[in-house]
Amino acid sequence: MNKDIKVGVIGAGRMGQYHVGVYSEMTGVNLVGIADIDETRGAPVAEKYLTSHYTDYSDLFDKVDAVSIAVPTSLHYDIAKECLTAGIHCLVEKPVSNNLEKAEELFRIADNKNLALHVGHVERFNGAVQELKKVVHKPILIESRRLGPFDKRIQDDGVVLDLMIHDIDIILNLVDSPIKELNVIGSSVFTAREDVVNVQIMFENGCLANIIASRATQEKIRTLAVTQEKEYVVLDYTSQDILVHHRVSSHHELTRKELKYKQEAVIERIFVHRENPLKLELRHFLDCANNGAKRYTSVENELKSLKVALIVLEKIALIQGKTPVASAV
Repeated sequence: MNKDIKVGVIGAGRMGQYHVGVYSEMTGVNLVGIADIDETRGAPVAEKYLTSHYTDYSDLFDKVDAVSIAVPTSLHYDIAKECLTAGIHCLVEKPVSNNLEKAEELFRIADNKNLALHVGHVERFNGAVQELKKVVHKPILIESRRLGPFDKRIQDDGVVLDLMIHDIDIILNLVDSPIKELNVIGSSVFTAREDVVNVQIMFENGCLANIIASRATQEKIRTLAVTQEKEYVVLDYTSQDILVHHRVSSHHELTRKELKYKQEAVIERIFVHRENPLKLELRHFLDCANNGAKRYTSVENELKSLKVALIVLEKIALIQGKTPVASAV
């Protein structure tokens, strides 16, 4: 960093506390304060990290250069717009908005004011995802599973904007091809929003992606499997492991009693440099804000993954005969 950058965190929930913890450990960063309307939640966090607490986030405006916004999705647009208008660099937890036009407006404001506006897609900074891009070239089939138990703290979003948007974002960046067809099915289990969703995406280059997201599954599973012509690549997000299965040979053995199939393969484990993805994400955000570094992904890509997620929500609403809670237009 060229100079100490003054930062704040808006929202002291679980994700906001993660941001506070990481900022507090970063050199060249001055954690000025935390804003949360609930003093019983925000004040103890501020006290723990030896910083100030504010119940009104606008009190941070004349004190910070950059903020992380970790509040419910329905509040993202209004708070981010105020922060950007005040000349503050923003990292907004995903999704940046549940409305595409509002998201586009935020990026226009940031561009006009020469400010950094990043979206908190922390999986992009997972070391295993970085390595995956080096071994995936022409995927034929992608199978994504992001499953886990229900968490009562998530009230604002369904499973698509809470979990699946991560996998949509990663898959769109792995497959260099426009979407040809998108099929969706989903159901509500614990909430009025979608809790279990299956999405199938057919790309124009022939690649098929099957994405399952659930917050009704007792075991936490975070995996991505990619079939290519000569490899089968399996990524485990939690352990940050990548296994590449190379098929060596296969043959059939026919005896008088049975037909046996035998396959031999070489399994390669890809070395992954394991570091806290959120720390890498925040370091990149501040480098862009403070030093003018080039952003990790384009604004076009930021909006592309959001648009697909919102289309998924519109299709689910259509199936269930409900009014969409999010808008892709």
